[in-house]
Amino acid sequence: MVNIAVIPGDGIGPEVIGAAIRVLKELQIPLEFVEIAGGFEYFEKHGEPISNESLELCQQCQAILYGANTNPPDRPDYRSLTLTLRRHFGFFANIRPVKSIGEFGRFRNVDVTVFRENSEGLYCGEEHEIADGYSATRKVTRTASERIIRAAFEYARKYSKSRVTVAHKANVLKKTCGLFRQVAFEIAPEYPEIVLEERFIDALAHDLVVDPERFEVIVTTNLFGDIISDLCSGLVGGLGMAPSANIGPQISMFEPVHGSAPDIAGKGVANPTAAILSSALMLAELGFKAEAKTVEAAVKEAILAGERTRDLGGNLSTEEYTECILNRVKNNTAASCYLHNREL
Repeated sequence: MVNIAVIPGDGIGPEVIGAAIRVLKELQIPLEFVEIAGGFEYFEKHGEPISNESLELCQQCQAILYGANTNPPDRPDYRSLTLTLRRHFGFFANIRPVKSIGEFGRFRNVDVTVFRENSEGLYCGEEHEIADGYSATRKVTRTASERIIRAAFEYARKYSKSRVTVAHKANVLKKTCGLFRQVAFEIAPEYPEIVLEERFIDALAHDLVVDPERFEVIVTTNLFGDIISDLCSGLVGGLGMAPSANIGPQISMFEPVHGSAPDIAGKGVANPTAAILSSALMLAELGFKAEAKTVEAAVKEAILAGERTRDLGGNLSTEEYTECILNRVKNNTAASCYLHNREL
């Protein structure tokens, strides 16, 4: 039996993760789901985003499936559950695959995977009061840079990608981005079959909007990766389509890229696609590759058949859309795969 820690979180998190769990249960594979409370709503009741006991329980599982986290900007006393989990479990890589689904979306042949350094950068949480405001520390180390850049190159080699793009702003941030860029060019010769190219992060944003189909693997620092991966999701239908994997040394966590969307929580209109595809990434990581393909294919065929939630231009509720996916999983009618079969 494979134990999965399930943290629904806040807002639409319970709705989209509930849909993903229904799909996983339909596959009839040996998964045991352990539900764990955490998030901003939990913090307001208990004074912490998640208990130490719950963190220990997560550690005993083989993977974490996570919904969404509300992180109000006017609550400096609250440390995001997402950041808490990433730091506690050492999730050093946030991997966000983005791929076109046929004729749906703005582009037809987008297939890019963003490798976002997940442990430092501006998200290291070191902010300080100064005379007229606040200052934030941007931390970039050689160790973390080598780890994420090598992971991107290994992924490119494994899946026969020909190009890795390192995104930075070393023309301005000469020390921090300069180090990240330098490490990329030091590692690149170890992968002679892969071309390393570089882009300033602002130029990359432009190029992704103009010609996203030329990019294959992008590796960058924490904040840049957070922003650029959201941009990429907009190329293929929006944040509701974007899954992600947080990779750590012992356990990994899988979550939709979108936030908690409190404005639509409880209304039954949330799009669970990203959560369902995140669960497929989890299946592939756990060795259930055929089942991962089944889930991915069901999503692709449903969307191409016009079975979509409102944010994708359809009129289906969360429940109705989930039923469409379940029916396609049951009948095994989907023939092709939305994502490459990945072993993250």
